[in-house]
Amino acid sequence: MPLPAHPLRTLAAVPVAVVLALAALAAPAAGHTGATLSRGVSPKVVVTPHFTKAVRASETTFTCQLPTASVVCYSPRAIRTAYDIQSVLNSGVTGAGRTIVIIDAFGYPTLRQDLHVFDQTFGLPDPHLRMIAPDGTVPFDPTNANQVGWSGEIALDVEWAHAVAPGAQIDLVIARTNNDADILSATKYAVDNNLGAVISQSFGEAETCEVPSIFRATHNVFNRAAGRGITLLASSGDQGSAQPTCDGSSYFLSASTPASDPLVTAVGGTHLNADPVNGTYHGEHVWNNRFGASGGGFSTAFDKPSYQYGLRAIGRHRGVPDVSYNGDVNGGVLTAWSQGVPGNVGQIYIFGGTSAGSPQWAGIVALASQQANRRLGQINPGIYQLGHSSSYRWAFHDVTSGDNTFVGTDSSGHQVVVTGYYAGRGWDASTGWGSPDVAHLIPLLIPLTYR
Repeated sequence: MPLPAHPLRTLAAVPVAVVLALAALAAPAAGHTGATLSRGVSPKVVVTPHFTKAVRASETTFTCQLPTASVVCYSPRAIRTAYDIQSVLNSGVTGAGRTIVIIDAFGYPTLRQDLHVFDQTFGLPDPHLRMIAPDGTVPFDPTNANQVGWSGEIALDVEWAHAVAPGAQIDLVIARTNNDADILSATKYAVDNNLGAVISQSFGEAETCEVPSIFRATHNVFNRAAGRGITLLASSGDQGSAQPTCDGSSYFLSASTPASDPLVTAVGGTHLNADPVNGTYHGEHVWNNRFGASGGGFSTAFDKPSYQYGLRAIGRHRGVPDVSYNGDVNGGVLTAWSQGVPGNVGQIYIFGGTSAGSPQWAGIVALASQQANRRLGQINPGIYQLGHSSSYRWAFHDVTSGDNTFVGTDSSGHQVVVTGYYAGRGWDASTGWGSPDVAHLIPLLIPLTYR
């Protein structure tokens, strides 16, 4: 998640996606030793020390989809079946006429080729993709771990927003760097130019680490977005109840911004239990293992918004996440990613993290927007109204097991434990209201949203 800019101390946005090495087939990727904080914001992608492309078992199946696989993966078709998206697509609702806006940093030169490989591999049409760099770009450096990490975030965001809403246009708005001020500038451009009906942000940081002026300016931009009927989504983070300290040396109890803003729909992470080939849904629990955990907790900056007044689990402050989606790396999504190197085009990896959920929820919003023939605007009030209704059990999979306690290691090698929150019936601070049953959710949510 991106972190705010500061003249003296600037944190970097870290991607929330988690890239999994399946086997010792590939050489280590230089510079990638895990999720790290650098100057500026960072995408929510957790990167393992080396990368290995997913290996095909046949023309249509990867080894991670076999019953004997030690690590499971999902294709677009499997995810669309598990979350009841496929029936919406089959009805002719594909996101056509809608634009999904994705905010990321740096960009990378082989995105179009990677996206084409993804589409060819999984039988998708190539989308109308616009890449917009309002402040220009810096030359891509494939030896720079920060830039390569962001390229993985971009691949995940673009490919999986497209997988859910294959008829939608995608506008990738690229911040010049992952400096907080640059991220804010890109977001402001997307809102002020009214590029699309939904914006996805797969990055973040602890609220207290963000420079107050940028924090306030970002909220003001979100207010303008709300006034234009733009739906805002953000990943809730991959460190459970914790966030990295401002110097990146340890972790502490904190919600992540921009997900914690009440104008944003925060997307947490689950472990999805589904058939890896046909997508038959079997259940979910809170994502929490060695790869990371679903971000969640309570804001120290924002009071509880009116749509959360009815929740007994919440005290005086904004609680996150609002919803969830598959995020575990063991059960991650297949993604074409060349790390920005032309010679690597054609490689497929497994990605996970709450970064996977935000762009896919953006795709869901695009589908709903097409079906409604209008923008949805802020969806949180409608989601919470649904959560308190008898229709909740149709619209969402209630995740009731697991917790998001964080267990990690600080820069000195000492173990850090940050007690988290248990899942339970209804809303909780690890998975929100749960994951969507999209075919049921869309017609129930539309009447409860912006007109």
